[in-house]
Amino acid sequence: MRRANRDIPDLSKPEYDILRVLWKKGGQSVREMHNVMEKSNGWALTTTRTVMDRMVNKGLLRKKNAHGVFVFEPLISRPAGLAKMVRFFADRVLETDVNTVVSMFSNMSGLTGEEIDELRRLLKEE
Repeated sequence: MRRANRDIPDLSKPEYDILRVLWKKGGQSVREMHNVMEKSNGWALTTTRTVMDRMVNKGLLRKKNAHGVFVFEPLISRPAGLAKMVRFFADRVLETDVNTVVSMFSNMSGLTGEEIDELRRLLKEE
């Protein structure tokens, strides 16, 4: 399911952190996600479940039953999530042009050239 970037809700830090894990590892159960994130967020398992269920309701994650265990998968791509964060960071934190922030990303090795191109395209859509 591809959503227009402007239709993606703003991401909270915990939502973005969950998406980062899912982009890297693929589908995860609540327990798997909680085990990855519990040191950094200090949440109870029920809090992790609540955040992930809310992300399903917001259209950020898909929840599917895999042999009796619910597995969550991202419904937005890594560049689409980054575009939302870049737009927020540029507008509300740095109060600068998004292209300035994208140029910082293009100098990092964490993104592929293809992801940088998609990020630029998504930011132009808004």
